[in-house]
Amino acid sequence: MDTIEATSGPTTTKLLSRLPSRLHHNAYVVQDHEVNRRFFEDLLGIPLVATWCEKSYSAELQREVEFCHTFFGMADGSALAFFQFADPELYEMTQAEKPAKIGRYDHIAFKAEPETYEELKQRLEAAGKQYRESNHGYCKSIYVQSPDGLTVEFTQDPDDVAEIDALRRADAHSELARWLSGDRHTNNDLRGRAI
Repeated sequence: MDTIEATSGPTTTKLLSRLPSRLHHNAYVVQDHEVNRRFFEDLLGIPLVATWCEKSYSAELQREVEFCHTFFGMADGSALAFFQFADPELYEMTQAEKPAKIGRYDHIAFKAEPETYEELKQRLEAAGKQYRESNHGYCKSIYVQSPDGLTVEFTQDPDDVAEIDALRRADAHSELARWLSGDRHTNNDLRGRAI
């Protein structure tokens, strides 16, 4: 969705008077910052914009731990952030005990303009890096996994994104209620159309 705005709908929840302005960062734990940097900066072309080297007390380990926190910047000022711990025990404690058998649903997605979308595909193909592309109809997406297994999606919106967004905003609550009540018919007649 290109724009998501607070709308009045059949809800009794009082929404924030002002929504958060943007994603600040999304954090993920990595095993090797340099391998991660090569993937995001050298391969994908997303710049490393900040590195914070710190120590803090870990209540879980009952001792001080050293870690490095890196940020890779987006055009709007948001970032992908990554932690690497000097302590291998803390790294192990931050990994999922039971990874999902199907992991593609856990991901972070970024909007990419058409030129950026095509450049990303070219970079991945030139590097021989496997990726998946999907045409959702309301957008099309490239999915690629980082060395530590973070699925990153880059999404290109179609020219008629404003009309599509308006349609889905208008029936968001009623469509959710319909689906939750057991009526599971699809409302995406756009899947696979030319974007």
